[in-house]
Amino acid sequence: MPNTTEASSDTPTLRYRPSQRILHWTMAIVIISALGLGLYCSYLVPGSALRRGLLDVHKSLGMTALALIAIRLPLRFSFGEPAYRQPLDALNHYAARGVHILLYGLMILMPLAGYTTSAAGGHDLPWFGLFQWPNLLPLDKPLERMAAEIHEYGAYCLYAIVSLHVVAALWHHLFRKDEVLRRML
Repeated sequence: MPNTTEASSDTPTLRYRPSQRILHWTMAIVIISALGLGLYCSYLVPGSALRRGLLDVHKSLGMTALALIAIRLPLRFSFGEPAYRQPLDALNHYAARGVHILLYGLMILMPLAGYTTSAAGGHDLPWFGLFQWPNLLPLDKPLERMAAEIHEYGAYCLYAIVSLHVVAALWHHLFRKDEVLRRML
């Protein structure tokens, strides 16, 4: 006799898979840490030992995010997203979809722009002091400046989009009392 306490194979899952949840929260920590360090470094004296050391950690976090997104995107495309018990209304659905597309785009753009800034500027490309990423670009100061500008304005966008993402998840959880946040817990 089948065990009725177990979900049947045709019952849709209502949470993201464990691998997706682990990657989500790991990337959240990595990205928020990189954002905080980048902002803090912008207030430090250029060339100071503290700034250089913190920027090395910032670069390491950025390259970690790039490596993680290379794992996360295929999982997202393979597994999709879990079903809702009660689907979101059209406005929330399209707003969430748009924010997620922007987040994924920025999770790719920011590390690539940061890498390009460092590589084209002839700067180190460390990963937590364990090794140096290969520099695949020639010294190119105009490319460095352009990439640095993209990285800077991308950071402003990422601050806004991450903040919106967090506020929306909390709003859904605390006020709408729906399952949006629980799907990722």
